[in-house]
Amino acid sequence: MHPNPHFRSGDAAALDAVARSIGFGMIFLTTPDGPRVAHTPLLLDDDGTIRFHLARANAVTPHLDGARALACINGPDAYVSARWYASPGEVPTWNYVALEYEGPVRRLDDAGLMAVLHDIATREENRVASGGRPWSMDTVAAPVLRGMMRAIAGFALTVEDRRETVKLAQHKSPGEVARLASGVEAEGRHAMARLMREGLPA
Repeated sequence: MHPNPHFRSGDAAALDAVARSIGFGMIFLTTPDGPRVAHTPLLLDDDGTIRFHLARANAVTPHLDGARALACINGPDAYVSARWYASPGEVPTWNYVALEYEGPVRRLDDAGLMAVLHDIATREENRVASGGRPWSMDTVAAPVLRGMMRAIAGFALTVEDRRETVKLAQHKSPGEVARLASGVEAEGRHAMARLMREGLPA
């Protein structure tokens, strides 16, 4: 993670809120075949557990149970042009939010896997803005569901260590931050511009 202490939030609740709002990340693991990463929807529970599922054929899956892994979640990011600064002599940079959660992983039983699938679908269906009745697992025929369950595996990572970089130009003056946020917004990076102006959600 970035070594500059300016880019450490220290607000675990706000960081977890960002992780939950994104809901998707990467699981990193060193395997006998070398370093591997799996991309997956993630559930960050109140008890400090990250639940997720992977295809059984994923290169990470056979090595996860009992291993120590790293879950990474990327938030908004944006290139910051040096031309947007009021004073000369600045250099370009990249603003970004990156969250890391590290800990031991255990494999879930079938009931735990079903709960992961249900909870992810419920969370995301409640976010769908198009209206209509939310989709439900109950609409899937039992043989289809059984086949799907045989092809995937569920896991839970117990978070023992957290690290973050929240790089929003907060080490610059308020006027400079405002100028940079305007430049970022003009490039279509609205989420980053909002974070630069307002900080992490409370």
